[in-house]
Amino acid sequence: MNEIQRVIISGGGTGGHIFPAIAIANALRSRYPGIDILFVGAEGRMEMERVPKAGYPIVGLPVSGFDRRRLWRNFKVLWRLWKSMRKARRLIRDYKPQIAVGVGGYASGPTLKAAQRAGIPTVLQEQNSYPGVTNKMLGKKALAICTAYEEAARFFPGSHVVLTGNPVRAALLDCPLTPAEAKKQLGFDPSKPLVLVVGGSLGARTINLSMAAGLRKFTDAGIQLLWQTGKAYEAQIPEATRDMPPTVRATAFIDDMGLAYRAADLVVSRAGAGTISELQLLGKPALLVPSPNVAEDHQRKNAQALVNHQAAEMVLDSEAPASLVDSAIRLVGDSGRLERLGKGISAMALRESSDRIVDEIMRAADR
Repeated sequence: MNEIQRVIISGGGTGGHIFPAIAIANALRSRYPGIDILFVGAEGRMEMERVPKAGYPIVGLPVSGFDRRRLWRNFKVLWRLWKSMRKARRLIRDYKPQIAVGVGGYASGPTLKAAQRAGIPTVLQEQNSYPGVTNKMLGKKALAICTAYEEAARFFPGSHVVLTGNPVRAALLDCPLTPAEAKKQLGFDPSKPLVLVVGGSLGARTINLSMAAGLRKFTDAGIQLLWQTGKAYEAQIPEATRDMPPTVRATAFIDDMGLAYRAADLVVSRAGAGTISELQLLGKPALLVPSPNVAEDHQRKNAQALVNHQAAEMVLDSEAPASLVDSAIRLVGDSGRLERLGKGISAMALRESSDRIVDEIMRAADR
């Protein structure tokens, strides 16, 4: 097997795409210290900030998503797509990657399409049970599609689909502290339960509104709350937490999620594939609120799979305003139920995903 020297990793838009991409890059660099890795993202999206912080160069494309509600706005989208395709072709020609890896998101379409047209082998990393339009299109010529869900195989050429699991950030798994020590380091009382609420890197409107309306219930029950609102809701934090004690803490983004996860007795979150993979590897009891605004309602399917295995509980988005806070308080107070959920979700984990994906990248490059 020939050692590769230049790799492009493309995609992003949300943490669910970016963090697996960085995990793959770290695994590649760990195995091949001299490898050159270039990221390609979408201008103005969070990968343009997060990837450089992780120590990798990134090039931005002017690509954006289609507006399915206001179709007249898509003239500008098509113009940006054309410009992105031209830029991607030049990038492939000048950088001369030996392989291109797509993780989903706006930028992966033009980049991997340009690579495929240039005869560069491509590998996809599909996080969800129901792939997005871009990955379904690119999968026809990809040499490997790495996925965490067997259900995804029906959308791709069967012989190219490999069950690898979703890679997660190594820092999430490396926290050496006990839950009590992690609580103390975060400034919480180690003797009291802590609920971690995350709505994704951009935030989740229903979860945030439900939490904001029920903060007093948490304090009255003696339960601590660490609440990541997402950057889209950052301006609402001061109003929501006004007059709240230090046991309630809200922030737009949590930098050290490994520490936050370790401290949490219960995690309340959306049911995106990346988050579920993190919860499985960490064995964290979870109360999932699937987003209704995703293709084929795949987050509900993700969550239901865990519920069926006694690995999580679920509150539907439409029911969250009325019942989410009460459900979280009930669940975090039931230590036996938390223990059973933790064991159930841990049993579903697919481990060493990053290394498995690197194996597929190397096989594809060699072919």
